[in-house]
Amino acid sequence: MQPHDNAPSPPKFLRRAALAGVLLACMALAGYAAVTARGREQPAPAAPPAAAPTPVAVPQKLVKGGAVVEFSALPPGSTGAEPRPLMEGDYTEVRFRMTDATSGLPMRGLSPSAWMDVGRALPGAPEEQQQCKDRVALYLKGLVGVRPLVDLNSYYLLVLNQDASISVIDPLVGMTGKTSLYATVVMERPGADWIKSRDGRWLFVSMPRAGKVAVVDTETFRVKAQVETGEEPMRVALQPDGRYLWVGNDASSAGESGVTVLDTESLKPVARIPTGRGHHELAFTQDDRYAFVSNRDEGTVSVIDIAKLEKVKDLKTGPLPISLAFSSLSQVLYVADGKDGTITAIDGSRLEQVSRLSAKPGLGPMRFSQDGRWGLVVNPSEHVVHVIDATENRLAHTLSVSGQPYQLGITRAFAYVRSLDSERVGMINLSTLGGEQPRVQGFAAGATAPNLAGDLSIASSISQASTEAAVFVVNPADNTTYFYMEGMNSPMGSFGNYGHNARAVEVVDRSLKEVEPGVYATHLRIPAAGKYDVAFLLDSPRVLHCFSLEAKPNPAVKHALGALELQYLDFPTRVPAGQTPRLRFTLAEAETHQPATGLKDVKVLTYLAPGRHRAEVSAREVEAGVYEVEPALAGAGAYYVYVSVPSKKVRYGGLSYRTLWVEGTSHANQEESRVTRAR
Repeated sequence: MQPHDNAPSPPKFLRRAALAGVLLACMALAGYAAVTARGREQPAPAAPPAAAPTPVAVPQKLVKGGAVVEFSALPPGSTGAEPRPLMEGDYTEVRFRMTDATSGLPMRGLSPSAWMDVGRALPGAPEEQQQCKDRVALYLKGLVGVRPLVDLNSYYLLVLNQDASISVIDPLVGMTGKTSLYATVVMERPGADWIKSRDGRWLFVSMPRAGKVAVVDTETFRVKAQVETGEEPMRVALQPDGRYLWVGNDASSAGESGVTVLDTESLKPVARIPTGRGHHELAFTQDDRYAFVSNRDEGTVSVIDIAKLEKVKDLKTGPLPISLAFSSLSQVLYVADGKDGTITAIDGSRLEQVSRLSAKPGLGPMRFSQDGRWGLVVNPSEHVVHVIDATENRLAHTLSVSGQPYQLGITRAFAYVRSLDSERVGMINLSTLGGEQPRVQGFAAGATAPNLAGDLSIASSISQASTEAAVFVVNPADNTTYFYMEGMNSPMGSFGNYGHNARAVEVVDRSLKEVEPGVYATHLRIPAAGKYDVAFLLDSPRVLHCFSLEAKPNPAVKHALGALELQYLDFPTRVPAGQTPRLRFTLAEAETHQPATGLKDVKVLTYLAPGRHRAEVSAREVEAGVYEVEPALAGAGAYYVYVSVPSKKVRYGGLSYRTLWVEGTSHANQEESRVTRAR
């Protein structure tokens, strides 16, 4: 991915909270290396040597600083007894188990960081370890273009645009005060609503004008499939176990208006169920027994048996059912009616009304807190938010807010309220809802009211960031996404949208999370066959180590690199300043794997991160299928190397890239120089 030189400015401080210690670790990197050189990194006696990539289900161990770190990656379908080799294209869970070396107890609440990059197998020699640590130093700098093949600390900000596209922004990478547009997902028609699969592998985007749902691969940020889902697919929702995606069809005819059910594994429709006319909102019982579908023009809520995929009942709840929400605590469905201002409570098992709460006409969207205790319903006409106490099925509060509330976002601690006619975002402290006077605060997300943007999306303009105590808020009127950390008086930064009109926001989080006591894990797709260095960094206790992992070629995987396969030969990772490196690589036909000979238009692009000193040079064939270049590198710093072959329709970025570090003391590389001198 080449950097965008004209990207707008980001907040320089913006780093995921889990990397707070990592920034300090960058300054202490020389100390880590010195410790390693003195041989204080001691593998546990039972661990295999770091040189040989082990079966990935068998943990590799490291004992250092009073901590035991076990690294493992389990291929899909493995039981752990005799795991098959990890292969390219596999989705795997990477795990780091942290225990205290003395007590054996799990080490909880840590913030480790990790990166995977193609490298040589590490025989444990200090020089080899040093090269891996050098790359970590570059990753920590957050330069555009200087990224590992797999970043296990990353998260991406996705912005749904008014046109048929999604902007993918990397909030962690800055370029001299500018933000980075990582990718753009181009769809057939504009998106209306979206939701991620439970494992985060897929992003489902409804496209009403196409009659389809786009399935976006969140690893590659490309459209994997476009599934026919009936007329006017609008609202999308995932049932609790993640098996089915439910799509509301807002078709004009009663026979086509209802829901389409999509299998999230096969990515194919399994049922289409007419329910009634009008817009449809969706909710589910916690046990995946029933799905509830509102029919706005019919004044009903349809109940669907999920196991049978059949409609079993229509419930009359009022003239205009505007929103649905299910409480996991009380196991009750709540239906807000926009016309008569009532909220009907329906028992999720008996499918009978248990209560009817009276508010005022004009009700809108409704959301429940994560624990299922508090339901919040906006009323734009009255400029208020009603609060339902699910334990007693009663209206506990009516809270005044600035402007006409039209959207809600929920984190563990706060409910965020977005208003149509105000740039202010209201914040309701959920922990105070049990008292007499709930605490309502707010902050300004921009200087313009959202309704000035015109057509708005039903998808949420508020999304929780990769940490629990922060959110992203889109202001569609000023086309900017704001980053807000709870407890601050104003947003801490913002991101522009590169010529598109922003409507909604979502976060794809790939960072390590504590999935059980002392175990930090994330899911990823192995991008290619090869041997990987897996760099692990922890600030306290101080641990910096490179594990190894190998992925075998997978004959079942169709290579997406086009007509050619590329392999770099003896590629240097460091080059002294002033020296012209000789770079060699092989090109082979993707289908036959035979050497691609006689290519006269092989080009090599080099540039100094973050995008300076771009130079293109032609490669010459020195052996059958082996090509060579000697690029002139302008100065010290981190360089990226790309290969293209126009005659084979292979553009820059279509083949794998490599990085190399030119040593030196230029002004742009003072930080690297300080680290080198410290060593």
